[in-house]
Amino acid sequence: MADRRERNTAVLFKLEPVYGTDAVPTAGSDAVLLRKFAAKQEIKYENNPEVRPYFGAGLDTVAETHVSGSFEVALAGSGAAGTAPMWGRILRAAGFAEAVTAATRVDYTPVSSALESASMYYYDDGVLKKVLGLRCNITGFKLGYGGIPVMAVSFIGLDGGDTAVATPALTLTPWQTPLPVNQSNSGLLTLGCTYSAGALAGGTTYPSSGLDLALGGKVNFMGLLGGEAVDFTDRAVSGKITLDLTAAQEISNLAAVKAGTAQGIGLLHGTAAGHKVLTHLPNAARPPRAPATTSGGLSHYSFSGPSRLPPRPLAGIEVRGFSPVQRNFNGAKRNPSLRY
Repeated sequence: MADRRERNTAVLFKLEPVYGTDAVPTAGSDAVLLRKFAAKQEIKYENNPEVRPYFGAGLDTVAETHVSGSFEVALAGSGAAGTAPMWGRILRAAGFAEAVTAATRVDYTPVSSALESASMYYYDDGVLKKVLGLRCNITGFKLGYGGIPVMAVSFIGLDGGDTAVATPALTLTPWQTPLPVNQSNSGLLTLGCTYSAGALAGGTTYPSSGLDLALGGKVNFMGLLGGEAVDFTDRAVSGKITLDLTAAQEISNLAAVKAGTAQGIGLLHGTAAGHKVLTHLPNAARPPRAPATTSGGLSHYSFSGPSRLPPRPLAGIEVRGFSPVQRNFNGAKRNPSLRY
């Protein structure tokens, strides 16, 4: 029996200077520390129904092949303000641009052109599998009470080939231990806030269960003669918040929800420089719907809508930031901004 283990998996991830050209990631500088990693070979077969003087199916031929998969990565700062976190490269492969303010913060803003791609190597206990021209979608950005803050990611890439290679030793020292989302590490969720120079200002704070976002990127394999590629074609952000409201607060929030009023939403996680994650949506519209009551008695609100317009760049704090433009359900233009 082959002595191989599923747990003996290592993943390397490096941005490509040229789309689809192997960036040759190394174990010393490009190792990524992931959770729940899964990848599969996507193969499209075409049947060849030849006429023969006997029963039997025709031989299937391979028409196209690419790789898809998913993983999670814990959201933790780099340990030094103004130093990009290792998982920032994943955001860049998901339609975001990176801007570094030395010794202060790193911002990530969504873009609609000049999209980056990555080469990923994953070692399956003795087998190296290469994925080139890889692009990602952030399916979840989760800062929920009592849990580890995580970014859930799906990806599609071109098949770069397979080789029998020993799994290398990884350098994972740049990866910091994530802080759980709780009373000690996280602030109150703020509605109606603005962002400036690395801090939230104004608005009203509420006890909450945190923040749950899906960035809704559309990533597709494009089969073209002489131009196979993975393309990022759209973005539609959605999310939800859960608030503990007084009677007066419920009335004011219901009025805003029913009117489709857009307002800022902000949440700061982390207390020390280099270990903070600030999420800010400067203009998020919650659809006009009545709140639901959870088993714990909290009032639940959601906001969502497709991104159609070019993003408006915004600053971030400490570690990261990004800002998509969004519409609400009735088509009115909104400009919510997520920021780390």
